[in-house]
Amino acid sequence: MTDTASGPTEDDANAPQTPIQLEDAADAEEFLEAHDLVLLEFVTAGCGICASMEPVLGSVARSAPGAVGIVNAGQALDLADEFGVQRVPTLVVLRGGEEVDRLDDGFQSAETLVELLEAHAEASVGGGPR
Repeated sequence: MTDTASGPTEDDANAPQTPIQLEDAADAEEFLEAHDLVLLEFVTAGCGICASMEPVLGSVARSAPGAVGIVNAGQALDLADEFGVQRVPTLVVLRGGEEVDRLDDGFQSAETLVELLEAHAEASVGGGPR
């Protein structure tokens, strides 16, 4: 997928190179089953910060381990509720379908998100927490 210091992980081989729009719980379930390490971004249509994150997430999808999914919290209320989304954007990192990290404090840089995903990928390889 990319040249990272830690090298690609097994999950990189089948991770999409662009963020994937997840419309509902069935889409999310399928996405989480297909990818071990996942970054989900919960957005709404009128969110300016969410719109400014689009190119950032594209960069992250191309350069970080794992897969990136985007959920419109206004349309997929069941998913937003399931993940306890209180504000947007909310970014949730999942490993093996379980939440391992969350950022819900506004704009995040590609560097921050790549480092976050790399740390969780490495933690999985090392067998311990990050």
